[in-house]
Amino acid sequence: MSAAITAATARRILTQLKHDPRTVVMLLLVPTLLMTLLRFVFNSEQLFSHTAPALLGVFPFVIMFLVASVTTLRERTTATLERLMTMPMGRFDLILGYAVAFGALAVAQVGIATTVSVLWLGLEVTGSVWTLLLIAVLDALLGMALGLLVSAFATSEFQAIQFMPLFVLPQFLLCGLLQPRENMGWLLNWLSDVMPLSYAVDALTQVTRSAEVDGTLVRNLVIVAACALLALVLGASTLRRRTP
Repeated sequence: MSAAITAATARRILTQLKHDPRTVVMLLLVPTLLMTLLRFVFNSEQLFSHTAPALLGVFPFVIMFLVASVTTLRERTTATLERLMTMPMGRFDLILGYAVAFGALAVAQVGIATTVSVLWLGLEVTGSVWTLLLIAVLDALLGMALGLLVSAFATSEFQAIQFMPLFVLPQFLLCGLLQPRENMGWLLNWLSDVMPLSYAVDALTQVTRSAEVDGTLVRNLVIVAACALLALVLGASTLRRRTP
C-alpha cells in the first residue's frame, strides 16, 4: 500500500464532491436538521435526550450508506475504477482513499450534529462528549463501508438505493431504538446481536447515561470498528485488476 496513492485518491473524491454542492449539503447538514426537527417534535429536552443519542448514530449511518454506495457505483458504471485499476495501485490503496475521503466528511458531519445537539438543542450527555463523537463517527464510517461494499452488487443507482431496505432498515428496526432488544423474541434478538448498528446504539446510549468507560463500551466500539474494517476489506476484494 502507498500513502501517496491513498491520499491522491482521497483528494480526487473530495474534489468531485466539491463540484456537487447538493451532496455536500446533504452530507454535512441533513443529520443536524433532522436532529433539530426531532427536538421540536418532542418539545422536551428530557424526551429528546432519551431518544437523540441513538439517532445521532443512525442518521449519519443511513446518509453515508446512500452517498457512498451511489458515488462508488457511478465510478464503477463509468469505468473509472477499471481505468484506475490498470495503473500501478493496489486495491487497498484505492478503497482506503475512498474511506479517507468519506471518513473526513463523516467527521465533519457528525461534529456539526453533535455540537448543535449538545450546545443548542439541550442534549444531556453524562459521559464524555468526545466519546459520543467517536462512536457517532464510527457509525458513519460503518455506513460508508457498507455503501462501498454494496456498490459492487448493483448495476444502476436505482439498484443501489434498493439495497437500503436490505442492509439498513433491518438494522434500524432491530437495533433497540424502537424496542429494547431484550424484549424481542429469541429470533429477533439473535438477528439484532449479529447487526453492528445494535452495538453502536448501545454504546451511544451508555455514554449519554453513564460516565463510566467499562469493558462493555470498549467491546461495542471494537465490534463497530471491526465490522467497518471487514466491509472495507470485502469491498476491496470486489475490485478486479485490469491489464492495459
